[in-house]
Amino acid sequence: MGDKNRVYKIVVACGTAIATSTHVSISLAELLGARGWKITTVQCRVQEVENYADGAAVVVSTAQVPYDIKVPVINGIAFLTGIGIEEVITQIENVFAEV
Repeated sequence: MGDKNRVYKIVVACGTAIATSTHVSISLAELLGARGWKITTVQCRVQEVENYADGAAVVVSTAQVPYDIKVPVINGIAFLTGIGIEEVITQIENVFAEV
């Protein structure tokens, strides 16, 4: 079920690593925190995902990640549209359960 005492690293990627990744990072901290999870986020551009994925539990990206990385990649568009956010949070929790 995952360890709620552990701090999970989430890489949040978007096109420029400014506004969108900040919005997603804040949302992840609030929503996962409300469910008892401890996280730390690293924001980056999609082109930098490979550089930050080491040690991460998951990558949440609002753009397609064009790399084959060992870390699960979850589509973060729901945080921009407001549709499907709970499903994305559940996907992330499922990843935590497997890490």
